[in-house]
Amino acid sequence: MAILSAASSLLPFSHGAKRLSTKASLASRTSGFNFYSLRNSPSCAPRLYVSRAVANNGGYTEISENETAPRTYTWPDKKRPRVCILGGGFGGLYTALRLESLVWPDDKKPQVVLVDQSERFVFKPMLYELLSGEVDVWEIAPRFSDLLTNTGIQFLRDRVKTLLPCDHFGVNGSESSVTGGTVLLESGFNIEYDWLVLALGAEPKLDVVPGAMEFALPFYNLEDAIRLNEKLSKLERKNFKDGSAIKVAVVGCGYGGVELAATISERLQDRGIVQAINVSNSILPSASNGNREAAMKVLNSRKVQLLLGYLVRCIKRAGDSESSEEDGGFLLELQPAERGLESQIIEADIVLWTIGSKPLLTELEPSGPNVLPLNVRGQAETDETLRVKGHPRIFALGDSSSLRESNGKLLPTTAQVAFQEADFTGWNIWAAINNRPLLPFRFQNLGEMMTLGRYDAAISPSFIEGLTLEGPVGHAARKLAYLIRLPTDEHRFKVGISWFAKSAVESIALLQSNLTKVLSTS
Repeated sequence: MAILSAASSLLPFSHGAKRLSTKASLASRTSGFNFYSLRNSPSCAPRLYVSRAVANNGGYTEISENETAPRTYTWPDKKRPRVCILGGGFGGLYTALRLESLVWPDDKKPQVVLVDQSERFVFKPMLYELLSGEVDVWEIAPRFSDLLTNTGIQFLRDRVKTLLPCDHFGVNGSESSVTGGTVLLESGFNIEYDWLVLALGAEPKLDVVPGAMEFALPFYNLEDAIRLNEKLSKLERKNFKDGSAIKVAVVGCGYGGVELAATISERLQDRGIVQAINVSNSILPSASNGNREAAMKVLNSRKVQLLLGYLVRCIKRAGDSESSEEDGGFLLELQPAERGLESQIIEADIVLWTIGSKPLLTELEPSGPNVLPLNVRGQAETDETLRVKGHPRIFALGDSSSLRESNGKLLPTTAQVAFQEADFTGWNIWAAINNRPLLPFRFQNLGEMMTLGRYDAAISPSFIEGLTLEGPVGHAARKLAYLIRLPTDEHRFKVGISWFAKSAVESIALLQSNLTKVLSTS
């Protein structure tokens, strides 16, 4: 992985967004976005950004690679508490925004730094709409620098290398002279903090089946969605000329697998064959009956082939050709997981993997004797206030947390859980800094939502037992619910206007089409 070899001292600035980068300033100055620009950008290279900045050079300042820089992050104020948040997903970003929204005494409002390896926040539940063309990238993946422009939150683009906590030496409270610890970044910077939030998220787990790492495509982040969209577009151009069907195999029939199968089958229609593979003898084993029935109805209507009760034994390239992955097909060897089934071998142009994930906490380098307590999945063990056990100045949430419900079952690592944990984490940091009691986290299940296509979805709210909204009504309700959950008021307003304009244009086009049909038959 490429690592930014030089950077500049990160200091407080007046307004706007300052980017410390040698390669990406040109793309960031443009207001538009296309799939090609992100797909071909060096997105994996750590870069540093600050969300409050000067207006030089169009709002951005470039740093020469030959410049040397101090290795320690400089906080603007030496007296106010310092909060470092690692990870800019639902847990991390919404915790930062929660801290920003709370009312603080002047001398105790914390300085907040948000660190993430990507320049964009990704609203992952709506990645499927990128494949259907229903949303634009900027709507569900805005840049952190845009979201945080009018806040006091500073943003650094970098990767976390290791943690050096020392909060076991001190006690809670911003008055303590002992720091909470230090975060070491891959760029060479280190950040001293008083309070740390772990919200690093997770990554797909592809190393469980031979060939999955080499040939299967995950669908976990923005880059995955763009890669899949490009692959589908290429196959559409190539295969539709001779009328051959595009074959797509989806491994896993949980929410992610079913939503992918429904979205892709709608896009390809009768020009593609979508097969969904699941080890269980049913789809959506953890879903409500209403959502499962709605999904089955849609999948059957779109002729999605369900291969239930099968394990994927291995994935390999089809034939003996040495063609690249972009050009060749693949073979999946399926092993029965249920009695009465026989082994199968299926062929696919695209293999999509939706099973399993591993927390990114496990990717950090060991930090000596003060390592965090992790469970077998690699999640930090937390108490009911979301503080890491044995580390009173560290909070963990989302994929990084192993909090359990009252029945002893681990909370699911869903966006809904992360939303709620972010609210509690922000409040509990406020309480800790102000010497108030911390609140125990209690998850409130609000229901389940899933997309099933461009104008189709299923919603089962928990507060009305047995009710499932599906079809266009469910689609509209789901979209409205997610619009409300977008990060900032300004972004919600822009996206709401954009979606309303698109709906108006589509309605007018549909009306014109219907009028044309009526006039042509009269």
